[in-house]
Amino acid sequence: MNNSKLPENWVSTKEIAQHLGVTVETIRNWIRKATIPCHKVGKLWKFKISEVDAWVVSGQARED
Repeated sequence: MNNSKLPENWVSTKEIAQHLGVTVETIRNWIRKATIPCHKVGKLWKFKISEVDAWVVSGQARED
């Protein structure tokens, strides 16, 4: 059996908002402030849940 880890999927702005229990507008504010870890793919912003969870744990997810 192969124990290699599957690559992590990218999630949308709506999905990451649901994951964090915040509004899409809050996510957009964090993107504008360049605080949340995100990646622009074409015209869309994409997120890796592991990166965002690490960001939350680090204490940087406070709303200003």
